[in-house]
Amino acid sequence: MIVLIPAYEPGRRLEPVVADLFAADPDVEVVVVDDGSGPAFAPTFALVAASGATVLRHEANRGKAAALRTGLDHALAEHPGDDVVTADADGQHTVTDILRVADALREDAAAATPALILGCRGFSGRVPLRSRAGNAVARGVFRLAAGWRLSDTQTGLRGIPSGLIAWVRDQPGERFAYEQNVLLRCRRDGVATRELPIETVYLDGNASSHFRPVADSLRIMLPLLLFAGSSLLAFGLDTVLLLALHALTGMLVPSIIAARVVSASVNFAVNRRVVFRAGSTGSPTGQGRTLRLAGARSAELPRQALRYAVLAVALLASNVVWLDALTRYGLPLVVAKIATEAVLFVTSYGVQRSFVFGVQPARAELSTGADARHSNRIAATTRLDSNEHPIGRNP
Repeated sequence: MIVLIPAYEPGRRLEPVVADLFAADPDVEVVVVDDGSGPAFAPTFALVAASGATVLRHEANRGKAAALRTGLDHALAEHPGDDVVTADADGQHTVTDILRVADALREDAAAATPALILGCRGFSGRVPLRSRAGNAVARGVFRLAAGWRLSDTQTGLRGIPSGLIAWVRDQPGERFAYEQNVLLRCRRDGVATRELPIETVYLDGNASSHFRPVADSLRIMLPLLLFAGSSLLAFGLDTVLLLALHALTGMLVPSIIAARVVSASVNFAVNRRVVFRAGSTGSPTGQGRTLRLAGARSAELPRQALRYAVLAVALLASNVVWLDALTRYGLPLVVAKIATEAVLFVTSYGVQRSFVFGVQPARAELSTGADARHSNRIAATTRLDSNEHPIGRNP
């Protein structure tokens, strides 16, 4: 079992956390990634290494995503088959909770039901208003964008089964956006998740938090915003083609049908390749799983096109039914149209995300065997790239 802690200019709490982890579980491997903290913080990392941790270094600050990927690469190279628990360096994750996540990974492995474990805070008691309000907004936005409920979208305490490490490592995004992208893509890629309640700890009024309610909520909403843009693009194209074809042919109905077929085809391609990324191949370093997933997505294209066509017909029929019903009840046509389109917009997004472009890869691809190793105390480390310098555990 590996505990991975990315750290940039860490405070005084890092070394005690590492020491307490070894005291509580001598078999755990602790890997700390110094994300370009600089010479001023060298004594802190020296203490961490003296405690027994493996320290990997970036020469310059590259962000949390790069630090996590460096640690995951190290786990894949030096500890194949071991699960990974990621934790923050600011002391907000207690040693007890870190080890509870590790135990949850072991339990899932024994039951052959691997899942991404998410240590979720309850936000009860004395929680700073900024954090309480920000996380409430983030939870609502996340549910709308991702299609599933998560009580703590900002948690950095996560348990990654060994079979999911390559998948997590290959998700797109940099800095803190990377962790959000992992969560946003779980349902799309058929990755099971489960929450584990943890203690809510705020230090110094949560001054170390990097959460920005507006910016981070917009980032979570990106798929929905892209979907809106794709819909507007299709609407504009449909309108231009309709006017052009009608002007050329003088036939309204054939012009409507031809314009709708072209605009719908463009909308399908944009949604598939950009909005829901159902045709993306990901990184080629996913140890075979990414390539198998890409092949599965290519094979899904005809079925996705058929589902999209069925949805388009259903939405058209729903539009007619609701407009007729609302106008019969006395609503002005414009009001009825706006209300109908708003409901169908949200409906269409949810159906396309979960049904049309939803991908459910075979879970057998993950390492689910109960005999997978969960504590492999290999002290030797290797150089991952020219900017990473590991310091091995002291004997």
